[in-house]
Parts: sequence; structure tokens; C-alpha cells
Amino acid sequence: MQQRVHFTTLATVSLDAARTFYCDGLGWSPLLDVPGEILFFQIGPGSVLGLYDATAFDEDLGRSPRSHDLGSVTLAHNVDDDAAVDSVFAATVEAGGTPIKTPARTSFGGYHAHIADPNGVIWEICHNPGWRVDDDGTVRLS
Repeated sequence: MQQRVHFTTLATVSLDAARTFYCDGLGWSPLLDVPGEILFFQIGPGSVLGLYDATAFDEDLGRSPRSHDLGSVTLAHNVDDDAAVDSVFAATVEAGGTPIKTPARTSFGGYHAHIADPNGVIWEICHNPGWRVDDDGTVRLS
């Protein structure tokens, strides 16, 4: 198996709340939207985020319905500077996100904040001076 991930799929309790937050609030354009089932967003070259209705998710896996808690997973959105962290944090809160950690300095010399979407998906908004992406897509961390 090659070392890459094409789809990250998260079970969400309310697909409608996710659609309102990401599409209406943040202005994201869906790659595919199947009401009542799944919402796909292209989030990078060859990379898709899927938000799957939790009931349909469990049915697809052939397992009994269960409680879904996304509070132990974070998705990170890196930006170019501290001001962008502040701006994106404000925009996500305005879109209906719940602030978890307001923008602050990090132990690694960066600046970040955390919000939760309406289904509890936690996003880190971060400026990391040691993060860069080369023209070929290779991530460099220093």
C-alpha cells in the first residue's frame, strides 16, 4: 500500500448542519452532495474530505448504530501568518463554529487556534513557521 490518503471520511450526526457550516458559512464548494448520505469536498490535490451521515456510515460498515464523537481528531488548516489565523478563526466562528481555543502562541514558535464545527469536528487554524509545501507537494517540517 502506498503512503497516501485520498479520502478522509468522518461520520457526522447532522449532515444538514455540516452543509450549512461548510457551504453557506465558509463558502466551500462541494465536489459531490448526496442529501441524507454524504458530502464531499476536495481539500487538496488528490485529497477529499467526506462528511457522512452517521446512520448511513454505520449501515455502510454493517454495524449497529453507535455514538459518534469526533472530539479526539483534529483537522489542521495552515495559513501564512498570525493575522490570517485571527481572520480565519473569526470567519469560522461567524459561520457557526464553536471556539475551543482562541488564537495564542504555541510551544513550537507558531500561532494557532481551535474551533469545532456544528458536529464536533475540531479544526486547528495555524501559522507554523516551520511548515512549508514544495512545488511538487512535498511537506517540509523543521
